[in-house]
Amino acid sequence: MQTVRDADGDTYLLVKRSAESSRVRDPATGEERYVDNDELRVVDGESPLATAASGVPEPLRRTIRAVHDDRSLGLLAVVADDGPLSVVELLDTADMCESDLHGAVTELRAAGLISEVDVAGRRGYEATSVAVDALGLLRDGSQDE
Repeated sequence: MQTVRDADGDTYLLVKRSAESSRVRDPATGEERYVDNDELRVVDGESPLATAASGVPEPLRRTIRAVHDDRSLGLLAVVADDGPLSVVELLDTADMCESDLHGAVTELRAAGLISEVDVAGRRGYEATSVAVDALGLLRDGSQDE
């Protein structure tokens, strides 16, 4: 598999090449179509796996990289739904020890999913718009089950 671009600059995954045309997949939709070989050029240095991942909305990709288990996903959801929350409120809400909570908060902050804010004179956290968008996308998809 290779990353290719067509004459319009659109990026695709090359699925199969024949003598005159190639089957390409749109990473955003998964739809495949045939394109004349003359209209395609290989994009050197761009991973086909990274191209495939580009079809997943960026807020989801960021959240997937930062959230490692149900507890950290739950922490993000609580901060998004109930926040902003002070650290004291988070400790009361979360079933995590202080060091585990600190580690999870640090990872979520590093990913840009939560930010530090003042909550009634105490340090606290609120969800960023990226986190809110990602949770919305995740929740919309989970309603189909």
